[in-house]
Amino acid sequence: MPSSLERLGPTRVKLTLDIPFADLKPALDRAYREIATQINVPGFRKGKVPPAVINQRVGRQTVLGEAVNAVLPDVYGAAIVEHDLAPLSQPEIELTKLVDGETVEFTAEVDIRPDFDLPDFAAIAVTVDNAEVDDQVVEERVGLLRERFASTVEVDRPAAAGDQVTFDLKASQSGQELADGSAQGVSHVIGSGGLLDGLDEAVSGLSAGQSASFRSTLVGGAHEGEEADIEVDLTKVAERTLPELDDDFAQLVSRFDTVEEMRADLRESANQMAVLEQADQARDKIVTAVLAAADFELPAGLVAREVAARTDRINESLQRAGLSLTDYLARLDQDSDQPRTPEQFWAELEQTAERSIRTQVVLDKLADEVKFNVDQSDLTALLFRKAQENGTSPQQELQHMQEHNHLAEWMTDIRRSKALEHIVTQAEARDADGDLLDLAILYAKPDFGQPDQPEAVTVGSPASADSPASADSPDSPASAE
Repeated sequence: MPSSLERLGPTRVKLTLDIPFADLKPALDRAYREIATQINVPGFRKGKVPPAVINQRVGRQTVLGEAVNAVLPDVYGAAIVEHDLAPLSQPEIELTKLVDGETVEFTAEVDIRPDFDLPDFAAIAVTVDNAEVDDQVVEERVGLLRERFASTVEVDRPAAAGDQVTFDLKASQSGQELADGSAQGVSHVIGSGGLLDGLDEAVSGLSAGQSASFRSTLVGGAHEGEEADIEVDLTKVAERTLPELDDDFAQLVSRFDTVEEMRADLRESANQMAVLEQADQARDKIVTAVLAAADFELPAGLVAREVAARTDRINESLQRAGLSLTDYLARLDQDSDQPRTPEQFWAELEQTAERSIRTQVVLDKLADEVKFNVDQSDLTALLFRKAQENGTSPQQELQHMQEHNHLAEWMTDIRRSKALEHIVTQAEARDADGDLLDLAILYAKPDFGQPDQPEAVTVGSPASADSPASADSPDSPASAE
């Protein structure tokens, strides 16, 4: 079908599309048949109402409208392919001409991916911190194991640091007990933190049956972040004894026979984690370098829409939690000497949104140029990963995908992941000592053929990278960073 292109700017175009009436006729016939099944006309069986009667009852323009709406997606999609465009938003469509029996014309304005050159990824080089694991990290892991297997014995003495205490508490404001401010049978290890400020000091020195009062800031419920008077009644004091760090302990908590073997395994595990964190840092730096080297303009409203969507999601979450942004930031940045202000938080959100969209634009362009496809094994791997992350089964994830029509979105995510892997494994990353890093560890594929894994999930016949299903959907972008 004929179409013409007018460039309104570097990132926006206007398509004018003509639909000859002969091409509209099949859709028009379908519209008449569908309407005939939906209306009741005396003297005619349902589904057998003639077009002339339908025109009298519902109007010819209504039928034409349904026919035009039915063909618009295909006509628009064909024009996108014809002019080799990569849309970044939903089109704004306007019907400009409809001459019954002759022609239909409409225009579609849409934001498109800007034209730019991808940088030479092999020329990108970054430096990251060394992946170091010291003895303190290993001993902390050993300590956590001992804490997990500590034994407790109830004692008749005042509570001290390290004891496990059980207590009831209630919170009040201005002498009125708060509806959700009480709890019974709370267990807590003195000195472990994680509960109310001032609690450890209040219960230290108390024996079972004694009480204490203190003032603190509530960390949950409808009054979270507010000051309240706390009354705590101690009901039990138990002395905790850590197990001896010997070979018997190693055999109890691990698959090793000696403490030395267990420590070596803990060190190896910590080292692997440090190497992965180092690789993550390298990947982030490589993406930053790529974005700096890829100079292009984003559509004016694209970032604004994404910022608005993220802002709405955050505000809804805060409202559900009964928190103000100031209280949330105070908790989020409690270990910082300078907590962020709301203004700083929103500025960071805007920067993150723009970086996310820019990353997606680069990855999508690379995926198109390299022509990354999505096959059955890619979708199966994604379903297994999502199942592991969500604590579900691959079959449940498949059902969720089908019920919510996520196939196109997930295919786009897979193509972006392939593009990101392509970039990262071509770039060069070294540690502070100058040693070259192997970033392929970020993309080690799990073996789904192991006997303890379920069978591969059959998704169907996924579209190729050239299909409309792999088109951008920036209105709900998936982070590619």
